[in-house]
Amino acid sequence: MNSPEIHIKPLGIHSILIEWPKEVSEHILETILSFESLLRTAICIEKEWEMVPSYNSLLLINRGITIDFDKFSKEIYAAYLELGEFNKPNRYLWRLPVSYDLEFGLDLEDVAKSLNKTIPEIIAIHTGATYTVYGIGFLPGFMYLGGIAKDLELPRKATPRPKVVKGAVGIAGKQAGIYPQESPGGWNIIGNCSVPIFDATKENPCFVNVGDKIEFYSISKAEYDLHKIEAEVGIYIPEKIKIDA
Repeated sequence: MNSPEIHIKPLGIHSILIEWPKEVSEHILETILSFESLLRTAICIEKEWEMVPSYNSLLLINRGITIDFDKFSKEIYAAYLELGEFNKPNRYLWRLPVSYDLEFGLDLEDVAKSLNKTIPEIIAIHTGATYTVYGIGFLPGFMYLGGIAKDLELPRKATPRPKVVKGAVGIAGKQAGIYPQESPGGWNIIGNCSVPIFDATKENPCFVNVGDKIEFYSISKAEYDLHKIEAEVGIYIPEKIKIDA
């Protein structure tokens, strides 16, 4: 693996930030995820360390100690030089259902008009892409999805909504996303996903990880209602496909 240059800096007394070149790149994301896996399995990073990967960074947090930055930064640099072809963690493609019914697609008509396309064309473009999960944040379980088609690139709304419902599927700039909880938000809402993305009662509250892939497929309002019932009683299982390394 041709590993990009990194920069390491302290972020308070309990965390260290490792930064990669500031560009949206699957190669950089794969490097970050491989390095996270290496730190967890081959280096002395114990369970009390929390790791948060994102587009161009990996945040290491340990609230139980005051981090000796000089010591740990040297160990991190040394480990990174040995990264090589370290095995990548398992990644999955998740296929998620979306109802584009106008009851849910609050901005769908405006999006179609702004992009000079029909609503079926917007749906076809949105469901025709494969998205990469570059980060999870803002809200617990909120996925920042890169890979949106250029034909769907649209600025955020000039005035954010004070309330966006749970499951709302939005687009903004070069990204797509799903609101895992009710929240204010400024993305253009084009549908609603019937699968709960975040469940705090589960051991793994968010089933998706950074580095996974997402594909959306269109469902009817009736199918949406059925999925919601199945999810509420715990029998709905999202479709996933293992991605070969």
